[in-house]
Amino acid sequence: MPLEQAFSTTYAQARQRFLEAAQAAGITVESRLHPEKGRDGEDLAMDVALDGAPNASTLLVLTSACHGIEGFCGSGVQVAALSDAAWRDYARRRGVAVLYVHGLNPYGFSHLRRTTHENVDLNRNFHDFAQPLPANPGYRELHPLLFPDRWPPDARNEQALADWMARHGQAAYQAAISSGQHDFPQGMYFGGREATWSNRTLREVLRAHGRRAARIAWIDFHTGLGPSGVGERIYAGPDDAAQIDRARRWWDGGGRTPVTSIYDGSSTSARLTGMMWSCIFDECPQAQYTGIALEYGTQPLLQVLQALRADHWLDQHPDAPPALAAQIKRQMLEAFYTDTPEWRRQIVEQAREAMVQAADGLTKG
Repeated sequence: MPLEQAFSTTYAQARQRFLEAAQAAGITVESRLHPEKGRDGEDLAMDVALDGAPNASTLLVLTSACHGIEGFCGSGVQVAALSDAAWRDYARRRGVAVLYVHGLNPYGFSHLRRTTHENVDLNRNFHDFAQPLPANPGYRELHPLLFPDRWPPDARNEQALADWMARHGQAAYQAAISSGQHDFPQGMYFGGREATWSNRTLREVLRAHGRRAARIAWIDFHTGLGPSGVGERIYAGPDDAAQIDRARRWWDGGGRTPVTSIYDGSSTSARLTGMMWSCIFDECPQAQYTGIALEYGTQPLLQVLQALRADHWLDQHPDAPPALAAQIKRQMLEAFYTDTPEWRRQIVEQAREAMVQAADGLTKG
């Protein structure tokens, strides 16, 4: 399949291409409908396709759109993979079933948002909500500065943020904003106060398809951090030396693309709370789990964070002028999806390498 036919310009197109690719591959799709509608009134769903035996002992999970708008990348990878006969044969010959979960957060995907319809960052939402939630005093301090009355921010507002970064450093600024917070429901990186629809539905999918597997690998596709087009392999699991070592054995890419970790500071990501991978231990406790987030760079970090500020400001100001709203949405799309042939080629090549490595790792254990 030509790459331009794997990637899409709207959620509705991406979903249709995923359904068509699965049908062409002879794979049945189960669709779990979302309670809301899309930006253009279309149905939203978490679509699930299992390529392989339902009782396979080894399972590779490939997920897209955890962060809504980042689904333009992940969906393209999934459609390309479903259309890649050599890849499908490679997994099949190793006895590895592949579970494609398309549109974890279809609402954000359709509405060009990173968050769910509850304004929740899905990858900060996996907590035991009966227990006290993590505090984030840095975000609490920054929140009033992040959302001025008018957009774009005036010079005084930008200077106040610059002064905060000068005092604490850019890494502290990133961590304060992005690690997750539970105090401001309309704020950035809100982890929620209960499990979202996407959280609950993903758990149902994992229970349905993962309970018979002895070993599970998971690659979750993301964008927005790091150099443009470079797929950082960020370890996605607990702070456990043996599990980190296994992920690095599988995915180090011959030293060209080392597996990074939020625990030792080697990743472009800050240390996060409420991460999605944690649910695998609840829903598939019988399985040995190994996972990464494949994070593709787009724009410089501060530019991406500025696009997110603007999008949250727009959500808080639905009466904003249409021209400004359209500009903010274009800025968001450019921050999380680079619509060029070279970027798309890099994305698919790196994803395919990581998928092959996962299949090999699952086979060898």
